[in-house]
Amino acid sequence: MNITRAIAAAGAVVLVAATAGACGSSEPAPRVTVTTTQTVTAAPSSPPAQDEGVALKMGTEQTLQDDQGVTFTVQALEYQQPFKGPQPEKPDASLGGDTWATVKAKVCDGSGGPLIVDQSVWSLSYADGTSIATTGLNGGDMPKPEFPVEKTLSPGRCAAGLISFPVPGKKRPDRISYELGGSSPIEWAVRK
Repeated sequence: MNITRAIAAAGAVVLVAATAGACGSSEPAPRVTVTTTQTVTAAPSSPPAQDEGVALKMGTEQTLQDDQGVTFTVQALEYQQPFKGPQPEKPDASLGGDTWATVKAKVCDGSGGPLIVDQSVWSLSYADGTSIATTGLNGGDMPKPEFPVEKTLSPGRCAAGLISFPVPGKKRPDRISYELGGSSPIEWAVRK
């Protein structure tokens, strides 16, 4: 963070006739009053990196860089359970849930070349340590607009949409996770 400091000092000196002391005056010595004002201005910056174990507030944008040097931003914007729209067929129990939930997500390519976005890097994390991955399904009767699967973004372009998760209807996740390649996950808190 760039910090510009401007320090202004103003002094007021009360002068008594230079000859007052020489004339044997009983007046006290002159008083000096100095006032110092400090102004600190912070330049805007990107949000701080996420602390390990601390979830971001929903909607917070996080800037990342992949192993190819591509800088991009990622956001979890909203969580809905159950999904409040046209309902796709009830999830199969083998998928891990009995109802559908959605995460509204957005990823933007900032610089450095093309970026491939996908649903598979998103998951839901629960307080008991369990995690639910997206089914990766697309098309058909899944909630719209869907977040793309294996879409290439050019610099300056974004991808946004809904990612569907088969979840247990009586339990809510604590966090939405985004984990790219073996890096530490970025997490957003889900409100109860």
